[in-house]
Amino acid sequence: MERTNDSTLTEFVLVGLSAHPKLRTVFFVLVLWMYQMILLGNGVLISVIIFDSHLHTPMYFFLCNLSFLDICYTSSSVPLILDNFLTVRKRVSFSGCMVQMFLSFAMGATECVLLGMMALDRYVAICYPLRYPVIMSKNTYVPMAAGSWVIGLVDSVVQTSLTMQLPFCANNVINHFVCEILAILKLVCADISINVISMAGSNLIVLVIPLLVISISYIFIVTTILRIPSTEGKCKAFSTCSAHLTVVIIFYGTIFFMYAKPKSKSSVGADNQDIIEALISLFYGVMTPMLNPLIYSLRNKDVKAAVKNIPDKR
Repeated sequence: MERTNDSTLTEFVLVGLSAHPKLRTVFFVLVLWMYQMILLGNGVLISVIIFDSHLHTPMYFFLCNLSFLDICYTSSSVPLILDNFLTVRKRVSFSGCMVQMFLSFAMGATECVLLGMMALDRYVAICYPLRYPVIMSKNTYVPMAAGSWVIGLVDSVVQTSLTMQLPFCANNVINHFVCEILAILKLVCADISINVISMAGSNLIVLVIPLLVISISYIFIVTTILRIPSTEGKCKAFSTCSAHLTVVIIFYGTIFFMYAKPKSKSSVGADNQDIIEALISLFYGVMTPMLNPLIYSLRNKDVKAAVKNIPDKR
């Protein structure tokens, strides 16, 4: 591809589903509805946790952070996605694209780390129930949540800074709905080995390590639950972490399916694969935040009871 000076590149063109006009209309309605459900579901969950004193515990504090994170994550990308569905070739300024990429990457990285922190919370609650209030005090769980945000923001600053310094080719067309970092790196006309190394380090910190923490935590959790003599006790113990485990499976399952599948070598197959990757990314970016409040409310007696008590408090 022809190389261009990075100072002359002022905008990107998002293609998305431009070749499928019928799908664009369907997805616009679907994504708009899902976004409204995300704002409503997570907003209600945050309000319930804040106003119900019985839910002022470490687990619900983390859940409140997760819901707020989901609102921020979708709000950083869904408006652009919806606009993309209404426009055949959506043009986005270079700075606007970088800001959107920074916010999306930061929120995604923060959620990975936060899920790991939530696993540690469940590990302490199940394996050390008597010491749980002492170990998971406010001086512990607040820095854990804050650390998740700091790690995500710092990681995004590094990745976005490295990307902004790269020279881009004359082709500024992104085969995606949003400014996704991997799609943008495909347009670079230079050696991106530093970016690859940086991304590998990022994946290790925000993906691999939290996943190891989650896996090890649940190994100890399952071992502890199996030692409980009564069936009722086992079910009660597992119910406290089943919602988190479900969210983790959906979250990491989508990520691994998106990045671990083989790449197509033919140009036609590559174009189709770009569309498939974009659709999977759309599922990851919209479906998961919509399901999170449903999973935690339907599988959690405390949240359901708090929601039912809202009319009584009024």
